[in-house]
Amino acid sequence: MAGAVREDIPWWSWVVPAAGLLLVLLGVQGLSIFGIALVVALFTSVFAAVLHAEVVAARVGEPYGTLVLAIAITVIETGLILALMSGGGQPTLLRDSVFASVIICLNGLMGLALVLGGARHFEQGFAARGATAFLSVVITIATMTLVLPNHTRSTDGALFNSSQLLMVALMSVGLYAVFLFVMTVRHRNDFLHGHGIDPAGDPPSNRRSAIAFGLMCVSLLAVVLLAKKLAPALEAGVAAIGAPDTVVGVVVALLVLMPEGVSAIRAAARNQVQMALNLVLGSALACIGLTIPVVAAVALWNGEGLVLGLDPANTVILALTFVVSILTLAHGRTTLLQGAVHLMILAGFLMLSFMP
Repeated sequence: MAGAVREDIPWWSWVVPAAGLLLVLLGVQGLSIFGIALVVALFTSVFAAVLHAEVVAARVGEPYGTLVLAIAITVIETGLILALMSGGGQPTLLRDSVFASVIICLNGLMGLALVLGGARHFEQGFAARGATAFLSVVITIATMTLVLPNHTRSTDGALFNSSQLLMVALMSVGLYAVFLFVMTVRHRNDFLHGHGIDPAGDPPSNRRSAIAFGLMCVSLLAVVLLAKKLAPALEAGVAAIGAPDTVVGVVVALLVLMPEGVSAIRAAARNQVQMALNLVLGSALACIGLTIPVVAAVALWNGEGLVLGLDPANTVILALTFVVSILTLAHGRTTLLQGAVHLMILAGFLMLSFMP
């Protein structure tokens, strides 16, 4: 990670998650002032979790650093989804949230990063082999989990039967494990070469890193428990504005990816587009490659079904995203125009989410 990491610990990064856990233990709920405090604690705990994950990432270095951040994001998303689904929420929440995460990563975050980086630095370079390796795994897992269920014959509707869901979950985890081996051992340089990696700055001390790891775990626990408390209010709020149920998944994705997106955009603005792409693509891959298997395992254990198949309109958005992403990442150079194209696809996705 670029730059030196502060050795002091911001007070809010441990006080607010601890206060959130206390509110949960006290049974606070509803729209009282303490209920509003729950919302503030949830958002702050998300940022605190990523802040502490960044310290751990700075200690372990690249490309392991972006991996730590991506897994932290995945834990948050998985916890939010399970918390929302545990109350009998809609069976499409996993699909909606993971699909929104992939689209927001590949179009929203990457688009903003490329627009800002291109506006400031004209043209930016990165290691195309690593970026396309990320993308190939995302495309494969997303197609297997979000498109294939619409074309199976063993069940009615856009879902797998239990055996198919188990096999797809195992295949996703297996492919993700192979990717990690390639990224961290076999072809590590493919994810480091190119422009934008800044090795300057001293890593945090062992003591600071150990404290950050512990506080990261506390913050993640706070996020999951706070989300469970706020799940009914979130669903009621979406219904109150007359938005489709799928918007709940979009809200979950935006909440989860917000701090990671800020880190990626800041990296691109510093002409560290390699780091920005590692963050964005790593988050997309972790969301699709880990969240679905974990939630699928819980669903199989509980004997529940998961609706995973996308409707035709969103399938078109997913296909367009993949085609444009391939063109963007194929040559190792990016400009402002490529970022603008991705942002237009994001606008189309948001339009369909609120006005299907």
